Amino acid sequence: MFLKHRLAALMCVAGVIGCHEGGPQDSGAHDGATAVDETAGPATSFGGALVLPRLTSVQYRNSLAALLGPGLPPTPIEPDTNPYLFYSIGATSTTLSELGTGQYEEAAELVTHAVFDDATRRSTLVGCEPASPGDGCVSQFLASFARRAFRRPLAAHEHARWLQIAVDLAQPDAWEGLRMAVSGILQSPHFLYRVELGVPDPEAPGRFRFTGYEMASRLAFLLWDSMPDDSLFAAAERGDLDTAAGIRAEVERLLADERARSTIQGFFAQYLDLGRIDGVTRDPIAFPLFSLTMPDSMRTEVELLVDDVVFREQGDARSIFSTRRTFVNTELATLYGVDAPGSSPITYVPVMLPDDGPRAGLLTLGAFLTMNAKQTQTSPTARGKYIRERVLCQTVPAPPPDVNTELEPPTGAGETVREKLEQHRSNPACTGCHQFIDPPGLLFESFDAAGAYRELENGVPVDSSGDLDGVPLANARGLADLLQDDPAVGRCMVTQLFRHAQGRLDNPDEAPTIDDLDARFAASDYRFLDLLVELAIHDGFRTAVAQEAL
Repeated sequence: MFLKHRLAALMCVAGVIGCHEGGPQDSGAHDGATAVDETAGPATSFGGALVLPRLTSVQYRNSLAALLGPGLPPTPIEPDTNPYLFYSIGATSTTLSELGTGQYEEAAELVTHAVFDDATRRSTLVGCEPASPGDGCVSQFLASFARRAFRRPLAAHEHARWLQIAVDLAQPDAWEGLRMAVSGILQSPHFLYRVELGVPDPEAPGRFRFTGYEMASRLAFLLWDSMPDDSLFAAAERGDLDTAAGIRAEVERLLADERARSTIQGFFAQYLDLGRIDGVTRDPIAFPLFSLTMPDSMRTEVELLVDDVVFREQGDARSIFSTRRTFVNTELATLYGVDAPGSSPITYVPVMLPDDGPRAGLLTLGAFLTMNAKQTQTSPTARGKYIRERVLCQTVPAPPPDVNTELEPPTGAGETVREKLEQHRSNPACTGCHQFIDPPGLLFESFDAAGAYRELENGVPVDSSGDLDGVPLANARGLADLLQDDPAVGRCMVTQLFRHAQGRLDNPDEAPTIDDLDARFAASDYRFLDLLVELAIHDGFRTAVAQEAL
């Protein structure tokens, strides 16, 4: 029935940026470019390439609930991908399969039946009772519903098209025609994709400035992982989102909502690669403190730490990597050897890690140590690579294809992973990369593959010395102290957020934008919520350039 919609979606994924069904260019949704605000970033700042993001699975389901109400049946759809860490990048770069297209059709039919087959629920949604196919009730509802689903006003011919569908398919009654029209809207590329094309900016030839309605979508999906609410639509209609001051006011409102907490946690989970802790197991004989529930406990600990730094304290976001404050339940308290009065297997309490102890910051917590280790032994290489790539945004080249990257476990008495790595680095093909990633990774050798502290490895004292870029360090605590004030940590956080927000990697032309955002982040004492505001009002987020201009 809606094959044309599905084909249009596939064309969009293939890179036909301007595909539309009488889309924004014809809808009257664009009122023209606005003047550049002095608070929006350097006047020479250009956004990067236009992209066409498909809604992530979370955004899709949240949008369905916003449109149709809560309590919808599960809707299996094609899973998200996360190249370069983020699902948002997968949403702009992964081609929708034929199976995935069919799943969207099945999901639309499933959720619309759930609503329209229930007389009370459909009346609540529509707000009136259609007397005949295509009457005023149907017409008014479709105009309102499609405007919200497409996140922009409809052109007259678009409204006429959906109204005609409701009339043509009104068998056995007007309700069924309306349901079918709603099902079609939920399969349209203008619902499934965020069609944000901008309009030519008279202040800068070659640049496109996102309209108020497009900015409403960009803000809502960035901060809530959902479509705009009525207040955001109203701000777009008033022109408030054409100015940095208007955007700032809306961002502050969105951040005050509980939904922002969940969305920001999602960003940090992807940025910190927390998904790799899920389902990790360890031999209970070799690692008696590691239970089946330990991965969930470790993940929850990091989530509580992020919430504490970002929302409760609103402090220096870099302190995630250096703070002695964390949150433990009973099994984490036992793993860390700390007292945690009031804790239980399901109750987490704040604790201060000992000032003279081996732990401080996320890089000494169970989640990082466990997900960057082998099944039976530590992996300084994995831990060092994480620091280089995740914490400092440095590039680690891939190993040569003909090199065996597996490190055999220590065999003889007294042999250590450090010694095995020294042998590994003797291979000229391995030396360059391992000299870059192993020295910081070796700082964590005092922690075993399950995150427990140890003083002996294979019967000999552990050597946890290493360095970061030539700065000698005794252990992981020394690294935490070094990272506490390292501006590279803040810049990396800016870079990762920028990539997540844009749904793509940054390009060299955007270095001035990231420089400017990094300076604003530093000026705010590295408060993450302030960084989100500065990103939202920046021209680097409010504008784009055509593909051919890059």
